[in-house]
Amino acid sequence: MITNQTITYRKMTLEDIDQILLIEEEAFATPWTREAFEHEMTTNLYSHYIVAETETKEIVGYCGMWIVMDESHITNVAVSERMRGLKIGEGLMREAIRVVLEQDVVLMTLEVRVTNDIAKNLYYKLGFQDGGIRKNYYTDTQEDALVMWVEFK
Repeated sequence: MITNQTITYRKMTLEDIDQILLIEEEAFATPWTREAFEHEMTTNLYSHYIVAETETKEIVGYCGMWIVMDESHITNVAVSERMRGLKIGEGLMREAIRVVLEQDVVLMTLEVRVTNDIAKNLYYKLGFQDGGIRKNYYTDTQEDALVMWVEFK
């Protein structure tokens, strides 16, 4: 675990995808593919991705979102397994919120596994509230998703 390095947050580039895929494999039972990230970066005009990077240029987390008019939807957030517990996920979410506020977004939404208490507690800390349940949302386990949202204005 690296605890003595400063973490910075910046916009994701195509060159970051190799490192992002390693985090995807660690974090998700059904990880996104290289093609999915390339599509998000080159074709989807609504997508915005942020990476968390160490001083040695190692990507240790990322957050993806879509911004459509005055609303934003978090598509994914993940932190490298060995860097969890260091508030990098919180840093990514705070950076995502900073980015959307600059674009006059008034509402942000996301889905989270109903059993993911660590993530839910972070989202509550950032002002999100429960919005409803999407039944059988996660295809790997058929687990329900809790829809959460925060209004900025």
